[in-house]
Amino acid sequence: MTKRPDALDQSRDALAAREIVLTGHVQGVGFRPHVYRVATGLGLRGWVQNRMGEVYARVEGPGAAVRAFLRDVVDKAPPLSKPTLTQCVETEPQQISGFEILDSDEGSDASIFVPADTSVCQDCLREMRAPGDRRYRYPFINCTQCGPRYTLIEAMPYDRPNTTMAGFPLCEACRAEYEDPTNRRFHAEPVACPDCGPSLCFSRSGAPEIADTEEALTAAVAALAAGEILAIRGIGGYHLICDAGNEASVDRLRQRKRRPDKPFAIMVPQRGQDDLEAVRALVAVSEAAGAALATPHRPIVLMPRRATAQIAPSVAPDCGELGLFLPYSPLHVLLLDALDRPLVATSANLSGEPVLIAPAEVEDRLSGVADAILHHTRPIARPADDPVLREIAGHITPIRLGRGNAPVEQALPFPLPMTALALGSQMKATVALGFGDRAVISPHIGEMDGPRSLQVLEEVSASLQGLYGEAASLLLCDAHPGYTTHRWARKQDLPVVPIYHHHAHASALAAEHPGDTGRWLTFAWDGVGLGEDGMLWGGDVLWGRPGGWRRVARFRPFRLTGGDRAGREPWRSAAALCWAEGRDLPHPPDGIEIARHAWETGINTFETTAAGRIFDAAACIVTGRTHGSFEAQGPMRLESLAAGVTGQATALPVSRIDAELWEVDWAPLLAGLSDRSQEPARRAADFHASMAQLIPDLARKLAPDFPHAQIGLTGGVFQNARLVQDILDRTSDMETPLRLHRRVPCNDAAISFGQLVEYAAQAGGQDS
Repeated sequence: MTKRPDALDQSRDALAAREIVLTGHVQGVGFRPHVYRVATGLGLRGWVQNRMGEVYARVEGPGAAVRAFLRDVVDKAPPLSKPTLTQCVETEPQQISGFEILDSDEGSDASIFVPADTSVCQDCLREMRAPGDRRYRYPFINCTQCGPRYTLIEAMPYDRPNTTMAGFPLCEACRAEYEDPTNRRFHAEPVACPDCGPSLCFSRSGAPEIADTEEALTAAVAALAAGEILAIRGIGGYHLICDAGNEASVDRLRQRKRRPDKPFAIMVPQRGQDDLEAVRALVAVSEAAGAALATPHRPIVLMPRRATAQIAPSVAPDCGELGLFLPYSPLHVLLLDALDRPLVATSANLSGEPVLIAPAEVEDRLSGVADAILHHTRPIARPADDPVLREIAGHITPIRLGRGNAPVEQALPFPLPMTALALGSQMKATVALGFGDRAVISPHIGEMDGPRSLQVLEEVSASLQGLYGEAASLLLCDAHPGYTTHRWARKQDLPVVPIYHHHAHASALAAEHPGDTGRWLTFAWDGVGLGEDGMLWGGDVLWGRPGGWRRVARFRPFRLTGGDRAGREPWRSAAALCWAEGRDLPHPPDGIEIARHAWETGINTFETTAAGRIFDAAACIVTGRTHGSFEAQGPMRLESLAAGVTGQATALPVSRIDAELWEVDWAPLLAGLSDRSQEPARRAADFHASMAQLIPDLARKLAPDFPHAQIGLTGGVFQNARLVQDILDRTSDMETPLRLHRRVPCNDAAISFGQLVEYAAQAGGQDS
């Protein structure tokens, strides 16, 4: 049994002193007051100080108490922190009186960790719901264990003057909490109350503005209950919100946002002992998914929908899953407490652009979308869209990085020779800042098709460099010269190193598994990316390791018409496969004759090996849907169709086309896909089985020439949970381990990280 501090025999225990350094996630999580409480509870003297992301402390007192401190300061750390005791130096006692928390040292150059945003904690929720509390129903309540961080920090160290809360002077009561080391709001930088903090404002065109917080909240609740669409400002930007059970409202939102099919996320009330009762009414919740939903960053989690789910049909048409999340801000909780129903909560943006964060932008750009707007007066420093996770083969896997789980910190397997900024790809863009052996990956930015996306990319790139105190000396970009990020990089006054798209994919995966040595055999399957031979790859196998990838197999190339339109017009992929085999497209769209002529004459066509386009083609042939309104719409429908059906694999021929490259022929797939005597679900399941069986078949065929220690799966195609599970089932007897992404998405959100890894290896980290 551990003795109480006053029970320690101080008379017989020699005095000791230690100076320590704690690194990791120790800022913005109440770590300094934790050190204070541990030290004073043990009767120790000394001080603690934040130094740009690291915590320095000195303690002195009886040796037993000092040893207990060194143990408890790590073992009993606050839930949001992840401390590591990296230095402990024995020194002479100085007879310091008392223990104090020193002001942050802004001049040090220690390793900075920027804390992420977290959901409102249970302690704050209890206060917010208590009528006698001074923060009763206050939408911006927070403490050291909850609330915004990344989205309000303007500079490091993380102190109030360096946040967007600097413009809200603390009242006397809040300041007393903020300065009291024993209070859970000690240096909770966003701390505020109704007397001194941010407030709500309800705005409707043609009506007087409602600036009182309680009245504004009441007006918002009434508008949502009446079936209206609201733009509501949250932590990382605005949402467009409406009643998820009101078909007319959801359909109106689709028409106004010009988003005809893509599923909407749903924010669900917290009910029941574990807060998941309302979630279970809509979806089947596994243990892993339930745990992910309840984490402090409150992600959107994709889960199988129940046939009895009481939501509007147009929330997620033709989808076997729903994306649900629990409320994470006090404002969200207040809305759901009042309405007690699921709400559609989709990013307030247009056409894949970054989420909007500024009131003026929302008033201007969403005036025809939202019926009214609920603003608040706490500025947002930078956007952070909601993160999206999916359970794939029993593991919760990121699909999109965002508020709460980004910026993501990843160790680089090789140190960088200089600070580099990696600009990612054209789709699902993120940026990554690399310095030393550290990589910091930004939240999701968006598709790089419009000027606002580029503007936000520039802003996020600048803010990451500012926050971490690292100015880039080099830019890394995708090798495709037509990508927005590539063109932008070439205009900057910095050296530029292009990285091949699929080399970045493979290197990102390898870096997630630093303990795996030896050569990789990595299947890189996605839409398209420029390859070393000038062809658009996407269905290829790379052998090697970061800095030394070599393509050893591919799908048989096929010619597509229409350029970038192929991604939204899957009939083009289906037609390319059918025409190459002398077949007619089963469901030809209007105007196909023009495309057929272009294909035959090679006008406006390009060759590709992309597995993603083969999935597009399969979805088109099976479902008859020739057009899509968002990327991967067809493959998502194909995966849903295959649910619950055991597929039979069709063997795909593999042949050597030269001494160094093997080729897989997709042609045998067409007969089964086109067989209308079979139900669409059967054809969908058989297609998945055939693509899955190719992984072990090809790996075994390649092994004699290309020995490998592990098999990797990377690229957006492997977001398909059915495909991955089929692959795992069919590789269970193989000795070579199968590796998937766990920390960063397998889609193009990982490209920026992979660019850093690949460049570090090329620059001398590892021989090829």
